[in-house]
Amino acid sequence: MAQAEKGNTVTINFTGTLEDGTVFDSTLEDAECNEDGCCDDSCDDGCDDEGCGCGGHESGPMTFVLGEEILFPQIDAAIVGMSPGEKKTVKIAAADAFGEFDKEKIFTVPRSDLPEDLIPEVGDELSLSNEDDEELEVVVLETTEDQVTFDANHPLAGEDVTFEIELISIQ
Repeated sequence: MAQAEKGNTVTINFTGTLEDGTVFDSTLEDAECNEDGCCDDSCDDGCDDEGCGCGGHESGPMTFVLGEEILFPQIDAAIVGMSPGEKKTVKIAAADAFGEFDKEKIFTVPRSDLPEDLIPEVGDELSLSNEDDEELEVVVLETTEDQVTFDANHPLAGEDVTFEIELISIQ
C-alpha cells in the first residue's frame, strides 16, 4: 500500500483538542464547530488567519501538499509514512503549538492614543496598527474611562494540544 511522502498531495481528517478534551478545530462534519469553522469561542467573528487554530475552513476533509506545513510541522512529520486509512495521535507542547502565554503581551493604552470612533468592549477582537502599519491582533481585557488593556497572546497560547489525524488519501 502507498505511503505518504513529502511533496504528495494528501487528504486528511483531523480533530484538535486541548488537554481538557475541548475541541478547538476539526474537519469532521459532526464536530461542534460554528459556521466560521471555529470549534471554540476564540474566533466567534470569523478567522482567516493561517495557523490560528480557529479553523478558518469549512468542515470536511482537508487537502494539502505534505511538507508545506499547512498545519504544524509535527503533523506533517507524523503523516510521512502513513497509508490511507491509518490514524495517528500527535501531541504538541504549547511552546511548539501556539506559544507560551506571555504576560508581556498584555499592555494598556491611554484612550487618547486610540481612534476617537473606537469604542472597545471587553472581549472585542481588534487589529491595532502602529505608525509603520504593522498590525497586531489583540483582545480587549479591560476598559476604563482613561485607558484600555489589551492581550496580544494567541487565544490558545499556553495550551498543549493533541491532534487525532486520519489519512484519507494520497493523490
